[in-house]
Amino acid sequence: GKMRKVVLALVYTALTVGANPSFGQSADIAALRDGDMKKLVVHDAPVATSTVAFDLADGAGKATLEDWRGKYVVINFWATWCAPCRKEMPQLNALQKEFGGDDFDVLTIATGRNSPDGIQRFFDEAGVDSLPRHQDPKQALASQMGIFGLPITVIMDPQGREIARLRGDADWSSDSAKAIIQALVKSKTDS
Repeated sequence: GKMRKVVLALVYTALTVGANPSFGQSADIAALRDGDMKKLVVHDAPVATSTVAFDLADGAGKATLEDWRGKYVVINFWATWCAPCRKEMPQLNALQKEFGGDDFDVLTIATGRNSPDGIQRFFDEAGVDSLPRHQDPKQALASQMGIFGLPITVIMDPQGREIARLRGDADWSSDSAKAIIQALVKSKTDS
């Protein structure tokens, strides 16, 4: 009884002090949420993602989220028929242009029934030139990750775990969104 409580208290203290960097980072981004970004739910502890394969664009085979380990990733689940997606996709594109690289990537995964032509047309019309046209046609990845309703955006840490999730669209070009990505990239380069 009593001894176990003490041990748990010590474990908890270690976590809050930041012995586990992922907790520290999550706390940092929680404080940076403003405007639309208030919809971003930052998890108390990182959550496992899924190893289910999805289709790379242009018949280039399959990939899993494991392939992005080592960097922070904003994963946007979307569809060509989704009106709010049309609004936020250019903003996600701008985020990739500004921050994309060794430490960060925006991964866009068209979920459910989307034709490759339709995806290309959607990107052309929205002026998207820096995002991948990956697909999850049978929603295998989406359903494993509890993605219901689109768009839903997930932030994944370099260990491949989900640290935050946002339902619906948001202004990813906002100062708040950029501050969150900047804090994550910085925490990566600092460690």
